[in-house]
Amino acid sequence: MTDIATPTQPAAQPVAGISTDTSRLTSRANLKKAGQQFEAVFINMMLKSMRQAKLDDGGLLDTKNSETFRDMQDKQVAESMAAHQPIGIGKAMTEFLAKSQKALQDAATASATSSSSPAPDAGTPS
Repeated sequence: MTDIATPTQPAAQPVAGISTDTSRLTSRANLKKAGQQFEAVFINMMLKSMRQAKLDDGGLLDTKNSETFRDMQDKQVAESMAAHQPIGIGKAMTEFLAKSQKALQDAATASATSSSSPAPDAGTPS
């Protein structure tokens, strides 16, 4: 008979299962993608709310299957709108979160400064 090894949980892992690793937030691309996904969720909720406020009584095509299909279609429309014609809430969220992340703020400042005019000596404290 062989002994089964019990897995050990590392001390750095939180008990509730929520990761405390924030290194992925320092990437501007990840932050932009999160903003786009947030906007897609927001637009999807808006479309769903609009569907619930319908004024007709349903009719022949108002079945559970067509409702499920409409929900899937709304989700795809929301993702497409967020990617190609954003309403701006995702960008606002991205900018807000970027301000709270010092590494992203420093990178944005450095890129803006280098594109407009070269900084005299940004590496030394004044």
